[in-house]
Amino acid sequence: MNAVEIRNLSKNFGEKQAVCGLDMTVPMGAIYGFIGENGSGKSTTEKMICGLIPKSAGTIKLYGRDHTDKDVRARVGVLIEAPGCFPGLTVFDNMMLQAANLGIPDAEKEVVRALKMVRMEGAAGNKYKNCSLGMKQRVGIAMALIGEPTLLVLDEPLNGLDADGMRIMREVFLDIIKDGKRSIVVSSHLLGELQKVATHYGIIRHGKMVREMTADELDESCRTYVALRSADMSRTKMLLGCKYSRVEEDEAEYIRVYDATTPEQIVTYLYENGICVTEIRTDKIGLEEYYIDLMKEGR
Repeated sequence: MNAVEIRNLSKNFGEKQAVCGLDMTVPMGAIYGFIGENGSGKSTTEKMICGLIPKSAGTIKLYGRDHTDKDVRARVGVLIEAPGCFPGLTVFDNMMLQAANLGIPDAEKEVVRALKMVRMEGAAGNKYKNCSLGMKQRVGIAMALIGEPTLLVLDEPLNGLDADGMRIMREVFLDIIKDGKRSIVVSSHLLGELQKVATHYGIIRHGKMVREMTADELDESCRTYVALRSADMSRTKMLLGCKYSRVEEDEAEYIRVYDATTPEQIVTYLYENGICVTEIRTDKIGLEEYYIDLMKEGR
């Protein structure tokens, strides 16, 4: 059974169609990276999954049941945009209010459990307004974890975090799914960070699903390349462009040769043409470059 199954989902706002015939599958125990440009329909889809806005057409099933079923809705935790906290109250008091709203028995124990999961137990007495952005994001996730939901839907939880905040958030995500009973749908524009934790991906464009894949399938799809530098970069690029179909210079001022055979053959070819290679390595494109290439194909 999958955590989320969406078929032919559409959402219209007047004459504008924000989501158009979307299919989406989130397996149990997955961290599902939901990727797309601004205005592509990510947040709208997430809001429909959570029941925050009605769908225009299609089906949304959570754990095999309609997403409007009250029992299955109770299994969903949500953080979309920003957590609804009172600035002048402490983190703990805000959490207790959320627990009261949800009718959680033994609320104090549940709040302590949720704060511990997001590494915020030591900041429970801090006023919310005095928390850093990263701490506020973790408070929001902790609030979404109250009641032990099995599906978390998180909209851009990595935005604005520093390196340490991102590291902590990655650890939190991995802790949440480690027992295989919880799944996370997380949207983010920080694709390099998302690639470090996601097990599955869905790429959306203009309200339509362009591609779904596992992390392993992404790894297999990412093109390998040879990156090199030489004493004469312009002539090197010209020579390689005559022999290989895709040669380009990247931001770090390396020449990249895609789908080449081996670095040794490139070095030999350039040496025979009077070029000395000063640096060379083999690498593979990441999620961000894969996404950019995929978007170019659709234009």
